Amino acid sequence: MEYNRKLILEDGQEYYGFAFGDTEDKICEIVFNTSMVGYQEILSDPSYTYQAVVMTYPLIGNYGMADDDFETKTPTIGALIVREYNYEPSNFRSTATLSDVMKKFGIPGVYGVDTRKLNRSIRDFGSRKVLITSMKTSLEDGLKLLKETDIPTDAVSKVSCKKIWTSHTENEQRHVVAIDCGMKMNIVRSLNNRNCKVTVVPFNTTAEAIAALSPDGVFISNGPGDPNDVPETIETVKSLLGKYPIFGICLGHQIISLAYGAKTYKLKFGHRGGNHPVRNLDTDKIEITSQNHSYAVDSESLKGTPLVTTHINLLDNTIEGIKCDKDKVFSVQYHPESAPGPRDSAYLFDRFIKIMEEEKSNA
Repeated sequence: MEYNRKLILEDGQEYYGFAFGDTEDKICEIVFNTSMVGYQEILSDPSYTYQAVVMTYPLIGNYGMADDDFETKTPTIGALIVREYNYEPSNFRSTATLSDVMKKFGIPGVYGVDTRKLNRSIRDFGSRKVLITSMKTSLEDGLKLLKETDIPTDAVSKVSCKKIWTSHTENEQRHVVAIDCGMKMNIVRSLNNRNCKVTVVPFNTTAEAIAALSPDGVFISNGPGDPNDVPETIETVKSLLGKYPIFGICLGHQIISLAYGAKTYKLKFGHRGGNHPVRNLDTDKIEITSQNHSYAVDSESLKGTPLVTTHINLLDNTIEGIKCDKDKVFSVQYHPESAPGPRDSAYLFDRFIKIMEEEKSNA
């Protein structure tokens, strides 16, 4: 069988493979993910908007796609690149193949690629632009197209909800307003499971509009791209500081840091996968975490703020958690709601509930 698809990286490297999913040409930022399971959750995570994800685990597609496991109704991942793709999944919960779902949402896939070599390249030289195209595209034409094409910076506005919506649960005891910057559905489930009614609002909702909803707490979600691309959200959070308990995850963590005057920077190749060790500085325990981000909070810039570092990544010493007890604010860079796991950090949702309860009892 002859190769019918290829990847052209902006530094001139080419990788060859075979098509699955959609077959449109696309330019994305190429990144890797080290998870061994959870490709459906990765495919449907809005944080991967405009990104081509290379899986380090070699076999993808073997358990199909289950209706209940999507993190968003409309996946916006740029592309998926794997070593071996399984067209015949075996799983009693599966209702479709990965390839069929990717075709439905216009997501191109390439399999048969030397993903070990490709992932080492990303590790050594960093994330960069990639063109997913047919074998007919010459290297010269591909490089010209890559040079002329910029990755869009409107990722959050693309994936955030357009209207306010509410997720109810039984025995509702608290009301959380969640600012949707590309929120995973398992965050809503995690809050619902703790007796919280969740009102989800668009990323550009004002502080006044959020206050009008009378929340017990405010949640800032994960999402794609550079946190500096959403100044509206940063300003909203800045206006809410000290008025409500606030919990942020991933992009929400970065937005909270920026709202306090700290700075962020882009990592060489980011953190993506379900196996990152993080030290909790309050307990000195190590949590195995799931991560998905390109940016990190600059530790030096925290010194002029009231924020305290609570968690550190043991692989590169980047900041993984912050808090401001006075304002009842805390956030983490990783995903305590991660599905299918790990679940070492689910306690953070319980902490958010406890802070809201204490605030309510003191009111």
